[in-house]
Amino acid sequence: MTDARLRCKRVRSPRGARSTEIEWGDGHVGQYPHEILRGYCPCAGCQGHSGEITFISPSSTQLELETIEPVGNYALSLKWFDGHNSGIYSYKYLRALCQCDECRPEGVTAERGQLPRM
Repeated sequence: MTDARLRCKRVRSPRGARSTEIEWGDGHVGQYPHEILRGYCPCAGCQGHSGEITFISPSSTQLELETIEPVGNYALSLKWFDGHNSGIYSYKYLRALCQCDECRPEGVTAERGQLPRM
């Protein structure tokens, strides 16, 4: 993959944390609250087969990650402690979900609109 913006260098998500941090190849450090990751889970079980991804508000018991594993050179697979594990999050999709101040100016983080599939 040649685009440094889409190269995942490091993932930090300590046990019990409510957010995950991803360091990208261009030096950007993205912030990913688990509420956002779970709420925008792209799997067909959560989203069906439509062309857009809708935020589905998760319960507080669904927000702890058990494992994060790479899928080839293009995505991460997230397994949650409640057993949900079918979401494959492409690096492009993850960059779009970033909640840091640079990526989500003040006020935008409160919006939970639809996202296109990536």
